[in-house]
Amino acid sequence: MKWTLTAAGLLFLLYPVTRPWEDETTTAGAAAAMGSPAWVWSHLFAMIGFILVPIALLEIHRTAAITFWVGAGLTLPYYGAEDFGLHEIAAQPNVLELAESVRYNPFAVTAFAVGLLTMGAAAIMVAVKLRTTAAILFAAGFALFLPQFFTPPAVRIAHGVLMIVGCVWLAWDSARREAKDPQLAAA
Repeated sequence: MKWTLTAAGLLFLLYPVTRPWEDETTTAGAAAAMGSPAWVWSHLFAMIGFILVPIALLEIHRTAAITFWVGAGLTLPYYGAEDFGLHEIAAQPNVLELAESVRYNPFAVTAFAVGLLTMGAAAIMVAVKLRTTAAILFAAGFALFLPQFFTPPAVRIAHGVLMIVGCVWLAWDSARREAKDPQLAAA
C-alpha cells in the first residue's frame, strides 16, 4: 500500500511539473503546449495516479476506495480527451475552437467536475476516519484538485507538492500505524 500511494503522489507532482505551460489562449501557445509529448506524459501521470490511489485506499478505508473509484471513473474519460484528443488536434489551424469544444462540452465537464468532487469526498472520508495530519493533507489535496485548475502554473505546481506530501505521508503513516495495530486496516 505505501508504495502504491507513494507512486501516486509522485505522479501527481510530475503532472504539473512536466506539463508544458504555454499561453493556451493563443493558437501558437495551444499548439505548442498540447502538441508537445510532455503534454501527453504529464496528463498520463495524473491518470495513473487516479488509478493507484483507490488501490492503496483498500487497505485504509474500503468505502472511500469504492467512492474514489467512482470519482476516477467519471474523471478519467475527460482526462483522456484532454490528453490524447487535444494532443491530436493541436496541429489543426482551429485548435482553440476545437479545444474549447472538447473542454467545455456540458456532459464532459459535468462528469469531470462530479468525478473530482467525488474523489475529494472519498479523501475526506479517509481524513475523518484517521484524524491525522497526514490524512488531512491528503484530503486537502483532493478537495483542492478542481479549484487548482483555475490558478496560475505556480499554484498548480504547489498543488502538486501538496499532493505528493499528502500521499506519501499518508502511505507511511498508515503503514506505521498498521504495523503497530493490524486491526486498523480497512473498514
